[in-house]
Amino acid sequence: MRKIETGDLWWKNAVFYCADIETFYDWNGDGCGDIRGMTERVEYLADLGITCLWLMPFYPTARKDDGYDITDFFAVDPRLGTLGDFVELVRTARANGIRVIVDFVMNHTSDSHPWFRSARRSTDDAYRDYYVWSDTEPPDTAKEVVFPDQEDSLWEHDPKTGQWYLHHFYKHQPDLNIANPDVQEEISRTLGFWLQLGVSGFRIDAVPFLFARDGAPGDPGVFDPFEYLGDVRNFITRRLGDAVLLGEVNVDYEDQKTFFGGPDGDGLNMQFDFIGMQHLYLSLARGDAGPIAQALRDRPPLDITSQWANFVRNHDELTLDKLGDDERREVFDAFGPEPDMQLFDRGLRRRLPAMLGGDQRRMRMVYSLAFSLPGTPVLFYGEELGMAENLDIPGRLAVRTPMQWTGGDNGGFSTAARRRLTRPLPDGLYGPQRVNASDQRRDHRSFWWFVRDLIYTYRQQPEIGWSTAEVLDQPNPAVLAHVCREPSGWSLVALHNFGAEGCLVPLELGDVPAGSKLVDLLDGRSEYFLDSHGRAEMSLDPYGYRWLRVLRPDDPPII
Repeated sequence: MRKIETGDLWWKNAVFYCADIETFYDWNGDGCGDIRGMTERVEYLADLGITCLWLMPFYPTARKDDGYDITDFFAVDPRLGTLGDFVELVRTARANGIRVIVDFVMNHTSDSHPWFRSARRSTDDAYRDYYVWSDTEPPDTAKEVVFPDQEDSLWEHDPKTGQWYLHHFYKHQPDLNIANPDVQEEISRTLGFWLQLGVSGFRIDAVPFLFARDGAPGDPGVFDPFEYLGDVRNFITRRLGDAVLLGEVNVDYEDQKTFFGGPDGDGLNMQFDFIGMQHLYLSLARGDAGPIAQALRDRPPLDITSQWANFVRNHDELTLDKLGDDERREVFDAFGPEPDMQLFDRGLRRRLPAMLGGDQRRMRMVYSLAFSLPGTPVLFYGEELGMAENLDIPGRLAVRTPMQWTGGDNGGFSTAARRRLTRPLPDGLYGPQRVNASDQRRDHRSFWWFVRDLIYTYRQQPEIGWSTAEVLDQPNPAVLAHVCREPSGWSLVALHNFGAEGCLVPLELGDVPAGSKLVDLLDGRSEYFLDSHGRAEMSLDPYGYRWLRVLRPDDPPII
């Protein structure tokens, strides 16, 4: 077993914030967000309570897949700034108590990358084995494509050499041959470069595809992708003892365990809980906590160095691929009944506020739940405002609209003419005139202040990130009652009502010392005493929520 260095496990109780530089803030007025603009808004993130900024791709790109089609892993897209600007952003973030992680996209390159341009010249080219080729026409893979609206195969014929190359995503994104030691060396050079510039880790894109074996050349017994993942983990922790690998791994829980590594956690440090997220939306559609409760029961325990990343929304389609066909249809009918709201027959291209019709009771309940679950919360930019999508923008980009800073021209994102904006803003109920940071920061009843208070309450209870979840039995099907427990004896009970009717929730917590009480952390610290059997009865409003800290007689007071 390889020795894995753990370092400072800061990510166990961090608050992550995902932002796209291109759509966050335009500093120079050319219509495109930039690194200088992101730097200008670091204080905003610090005020919100963010502790880690995750940047979507900002590298030079062929501009066919919103930055994920990379042509140079060691540079910055000149539209966004320079390497000097990037270093200043990282320095400014650090000065405000915020770490920075960056997207790591080496499952593939752009077909405009110099490696691939060289590789396709000849079968004898030095870069040929950087990619995966087949001499014979591969079998039909139409059912396996990730983007069925754009592709009908995982392989593309290259007429110059008469071979086919593998691409799990678009044909303009050929897959790298991760089994090739030269490619592994390039990966290490890339990781080391950005660590040296001050980043604290990487969000690894599409991990299962990065380590896929289908079509890869050579003896399958020679290259073990999971052993290599451990090598990557070892490399970054040798360079930076507290670096983190956050993986996008949308597979079943047991398969996710494999990507975390063995008993010592010698794989990814963190993974997004896609299963929990999808069942959250099913519970919302039904007004029944059963699906999310079952997902929490199925969540496997993790070693101390590993962590779940809890999220409500990310930058892609809201995938529902792990639900059954009928379950997915329930969510579609509830939150995206129009074909234009759906994508790939598996997901929605909408944000939560529009899906819930702007119902702030349900919105607040959802984010309260996300922050109360054991794990680390991850926000997608604009969630703290209740931003919605713009369905006039095609595909997944509908949720990647410019940040809405003010109610003025272009939502305060840019001083450029509207036609020059990198992407159009939404209009109507969720446009910047009604939903923007400037107005909400002045209104302590706003959704921004609710999220800010939630973040600060979460950070005042760091044990949440180190705890395990236990779903409590109680008679209300619309209510999720779970308790977070930490080995020191700390515990927190969270109640969330998915129903439109108020109710009473009986709690039975088992052995607790006489004189113990529940302290409500979200309503001004109301106190409720537990009886000698650890029982109490709590009321919940429609779509109500509570965080109840169990305070034993010998615990210090909560201040």
